[in-house]
Amino acid sequence: MYMAFSPAHTIFLPDEAATAALGAALAPALAAPLVIYLQGGLGAGKTTFTRGLLRGAGYTGTVKSPTYVLVESYPLDKFTLHHFDLYRFASPEEWEDAGLDELFGTDSVCLIEWPQQGGALVPAADITVNIEHQETGRLCTLTAHTTAGRQSLETWKKN
Repeated sequence: MYMAFSPAHTIFLPDEAATAALGAALAPALAAPLVIYLQGGLGAGKTTFTRGLLRGAGYTGTVKSPTYVLVESYPLDKFTLHHFDLYRFASPEEWEDAGLDELFGTDSVCLIEWPQQGGALVPAADITVNIEHQETGRLCTLTAHTTAGRQSLETWKKN
């Protein structure tokens, strides 16, 4: 879909706790504005990753999957995180109909599950997080597509 801006980082995640820990470890490296695509099949761990990321960013409330409401928003100290789930989109035009572009701004980090459902209307990714089932765990690949994405992943790798 996109060209990689820098080498991809692949990590084996043996369980749900490791998936959440990866999200938590990435959180301090993120700075708005940023768009992150969360890719992987049903049950791959996209919401678990998001829950970990939010915990790592200091959020202590309930973290729900946005499957039925399209987006859950979390105001944080450094930025507002918007977690989108486009799984139920029947056509890309639903992106415009829902007015989701309004949530993308200089103070937002946006995580988008099933971005392909929004077609070309969905903003381009700075980072792609791809989580796939593998044997007893998951294989997670993080890829930067922009300078901002590369800077976030480099900061994460240093820490």
